[in-house]
Amino acid sequence: MRGPRAAVRRPSRARARARGATIAAFVVLAATVPAAAVAAGTREVDTELPYVCTLPSGQWPATVRISAAFPDRVAVGEPIRPADVTTTVEFPAQAVADLAATGAPGVRAAETRLTVAVAQNDATAEATWRGTAQPVALPAAGPLTLTATGEVPTVTGRSAGELALSAADFAVDLALGAADDGAAEPAALTVECTLAEDAPNDGLLAAVPVGPDPGGPDGSPSASPSPSGTPSRPGSEPADRQRERAPRVGGDTPGGTQARPDAPPCRYDAGYPAGPMSLNAYITGHANVRKLKGAALIPLTCTLIEQGEPEFEFYPDFSGGTIKQHSPGDMYNGGRTWSPPFEATFLTFGFTPTTATMVLEQTGPLTIDSLGATDFVFTSTDTYVRVPLVLRVLSLTVNGTPLDVGPNCRTEKPLASPEPDPAHHPGDHLVLHGRGEQVTGEPATGYLLLSGGPLTGEVSIPAFTGCGADGERVDRLLTASVSGSGNYVKQMQGQTCYVAADVPNPQECTTDLQPLKIPVPER
Repeated sequence: MRGPRAAVRRPSRARARARGATIAAFVVLAATVPAAAVAAGTREVDTELPYVCTLPSGQWPATVRISAAFPDRVAVGEPIRPADVTTTVEFPAQAVADLAATGAPGVRAAETRLTVAVAQNDATAEATWRGTAQPVALPAAGPLTLTATGEVPTVTGRSAGELALSAADFAVDLALGAADDGAAEPAALTVECTLAEDAPNDGLLAAVPVGPDPGGPDGSPSASPSPSGTPSRPGSEPADRQRERAPRVGGDTPGGTQARPDAPPCRYDAGYPAGPMSLNAYITGHANVRKLKGAALIPLTCTLIEQGEPEFEFYPDFSGGTIKQHSPGDMYNGGRTWSPPFEATFLTFGFTPTTATMVLEQTGPLTIDSLGATDFVFTSTDTYVRVPLVLRVLSLTVNGTPLDVGPNCRTEKPLASPEPDPAHHPGDHLVLHGRGEQVTGEPATGYLLLSGGPLTGEVSIPAFTGCGADGERVDRLLTASVSGSGNYVKQMQGQTCYVAADVPNPQECTTDLQPLKIPVPER
């Protein structure tokens, strides 16, 4: 069922435009470009760079190898879309000893972040290349190698001249433990690395000419690069002119649609029309199943939100005040209020591999309540997302044998979280909490409704009912192996798209008013 949408006063066009400007203040990168075969007119780059990485025992050298395919040349305003991007990091034996000292036999998951400096003429920008590596065991001797693929934003030159992309800082988030040890909360370690001073060409990955070929049909020359072959450093133009000419990270791809990874549709339609303050956003993350000592990945799910009017209340001495906001919304998947199906495999009772395909179905209103406090310089905001969700099992395989669960296999009531305000929010529902902080004039950190961020909580999974067919019931099997309390949940909400703006922000919305930002699940 669909939760009721609270009535919201239609703001004046001026106020709506001002809100749109607030939303537009959060700038995000374009999302990933799927791997593709190398086409004609491209050149492959394979660069090996020295780094210095900080581990618990100190700083150790590491080697990062980056391979990708870049176009030979692009026109002004045409996005550069790296293809087949792979990042491989090799940690030396000393670093492996550091990891082994934690007692973990391997790396269950690794997420990499490579900062890429983008420069053209006197202007610069930064992009972040994200990747995910497969689980690996720690070697008994020798180095540890992790190979990652993942998000690569587009980069667009806004003037003629060579556009250079150079590797800069590199980081790896490690979840330690054997790939199949089932630990609900594996040890975590973030390894920060900096480019070594002796890195060749200051980490240059590629220099792509932007503009017409001097030998092309029109005979017009492109801007000349600096004598060193790379763009000159900022400083020869005023700062506002540099920003105006800076390469754009993200934006439109040829054909008028934004480059981003495959994602389920997330747009308003005739069955769910947009309102005056409508937002949409993706959310994804992990939910632990404590009994099974494992976690399930909740897939990208669309949420449609009607942002509520903020309520301001000043302190008596006007030294600051509080800001309250209530926003209703819904999960939305092809006209239904549930998540896309997702699959999870666990070892039931510690030894039997069991694979279940499930969906989370919303059975009541989704609400987002924020309360902030500010002294006009520093603002902190606590946000609670509440939604009643029933877990439905669509199919089940135990030790390779399919079991017919029937059409009505689900938890007998909604998932339940500890509720901090039960008098005002009775009943069983999931509660997720996010906290955001912001200093005036600086980017926000943590979670805010508009910019997104991490939301965490704890949930109890009720007993199952209606599971089975032809007289063979599996309710008790699912209840015994899955149901229980203390299951940790961490979801990541992406940047919202303000669909009601007079001119939607292209850094937040696709041309058909879907969220541009695709969040990455974190543990």
